[in-house]
Amino acid sequence: MVSLQSFPEITGSVLTDPDVMAAYAVDHCSPVHGAVPLAVVLAETTEDVAAAAGWCYANDVVIVPRGAGSGLAGGASAIEGCVIISLAKMNAVKEINVADQYAIAEAGVINADLDRAVREHGLMYPPDPSSFEICSIGGNVATNAGGLRCVMYGVTREYVLGLTVVLPDGRIITTGRRTVKGVTGYDLTQLLCGSEGTLGIVTEVTVKLRPAPVIPPTTVAASFPDVVSAAAAVAAVVGTGVVPALMELMDRRTLECVEDLRPFGLEDETRAMLIGQGSTPEDAAVLAREFEAAGAHYTVVSDDPVEAAELLAVRRAAFHAYEHAGNIFSEDVGVPRSQLPEMFARIEAISAKYDVDIPTCAHAGDGNLHPTLIYPRGEREVPQAIWDAADEVFQAALELGGTLTGEHGVGVLKARWVGEELSDDVLELHRGIKAVWDPKNLLNPGRGF
Repeated sequence: MVSLQSFPEITGSVLTDPDVMAAYAVDHCSPVHGAVPLAVVLAETTEDVAAAAGWCYANDVVIVPRGAGSGLAGGASAIEGCVIISLAKMNAVKEINVADQYAIAEAGVINADLDRAVREHGLMYPPDPSSFEICSIGGNVATNAGGLRCVMYGVTREYVLGLTVVLPDGRIITTGRRTVKGVTGYDLTQLLCGSEGTLGIVTEVTVKLRPAPVIPPTTVAASFPDVVSAAAAVAAVVGTGVVPALMELMDRRTLECVEDLRPFGLEDETRAMLIGQGSTPEDAAVLAREFEAAGAHYTVVSDDPVEAAELLAVRRAAFHAYEHAGNIFSEDVGVPRSQLPEMFARIEAISAKYDVDIPTCAHAGDGNLHPTLIYPRGEREVPQAIWDAADEVFQAALELGGTLTGEHGVGVLKARWVGEELSDDVLELHRGIKAVWDPKNLLNPGRGF
């Protein structure tokens, strides 16, 4: 074991108590159990991160970057003997530039806090993962996170203009720009988005902002007799050319889990719920028409922001409701939106085949589903039936022209399936890029691919 006696002095603090470090050794991914780290660095500045990384590099110690710990793929879980570098205390919004519509935020800034800060200036930061109240901007960059609004506004990558990054050896670089356009050199900013902390440690993010809507969207909620009909309604909306502000789908089992956690009056006949928003009343009318044509039992249209927030709170509670039901193996496959009905049908068949509980919700407007396999809380190891069912869900998504992960990242959980989606030649390029940035393979090794 490497001694910490030569560890540099930093503004932040260094934790070494195993009981205290245990809270930093895992993220929200139940199946991935963190090992025991050598230390946890609670960085307060970019220079803290650089000093810690430089020491690790000189002493051949593995580094695991950590944001808010809200990840669902084990990407921030501790590796035996590693140093965890936490960015959670770097939580300042350093600049909001109204004239040029950008903000500069440290990596530990919580997503919702950034959006609230810029709303005071009539602007918005659109990406809004379901965990927006607890997830950090740095973590969002690491996984290229999406969210409920990304069907209209796009994912994190589309809002990152520039980054401050600490390389594995402790050097500090900046990438990107603050201008609307810029094509000098390779686009390293975009390469880092979604790199899952394997190339560099993001400490500061310059994000693009948009004017906040003056008129709140009109919300449309519909109850369906089955989830396949609800998914067909999504495909029908896409065919109209209307771009909804959001479109979220929950199957019956998801609704039951949420009802158990926070009762909202779930009706017996509701086998699936679809929540959409139109930027205009006219767009909302199109959503309502297509929902009804696809077989909705009833459809409610509202322009009341309070009612909309209550409906979306049901959707945002899904993950916590799954956790309340047991240990979870969370997937986030994506398929072409025209394939949503077939994908939901396959998930139902897989659930029945393996007798595994798989409640599923979806950012349906962009084809991103969250099949969540639940198993008893007392079981430390993932049952084989869960692994088998998960494998079939992944294979089904790929067969339908989809992807293993739409926004959670590969992390540790999905690494065994990466070769099913990426060819040997593509994986070789990944390994080559990793070797240039991290020649000692010390930065979050074994994650992402």
